[in-house]
Amino acid sequence: MENNFVRNAFKMKLKEGFEVEYKKRHDEIWPELASLLSETGIQDYSIFLDEETLILFAVQKISPDFDFDLLPNHPVVKKWWAYMGDIMDTNPDNSPVTVGLKEVFHLD
Repeated sequence: MENNFVRNAFKMKLKEGFEVEYKKRHDEIWPELASLLSETGIQDYSIFLDEETLILFAVQKISPDFDFDLLPNHPVVKKWWAYMGDIMDTNPDNSPVTVGLKEVFHLD
């Protein structure tokens, strides 16, 4: 059923000097967070870093019925945000500042 998944892309901002730490933390992603993302309908999730601007570009496939309100309220996600808050631009609730991106081209 992967063909029913839709691409979702957004950008975030890394604080200067934390490139290595950001990668390290994601290389050691908590198993409970990885499971939660999968169970809620996220797959094929990648994050890229533009080293010149420190912009993080994320792209993921989400199920058509993905609930965008579920993850921000989950305790594991809130704990992850608190863990990552010192190295990224964040909102007052520790969620990363994100900007959605519009897809303008895709080639399979």
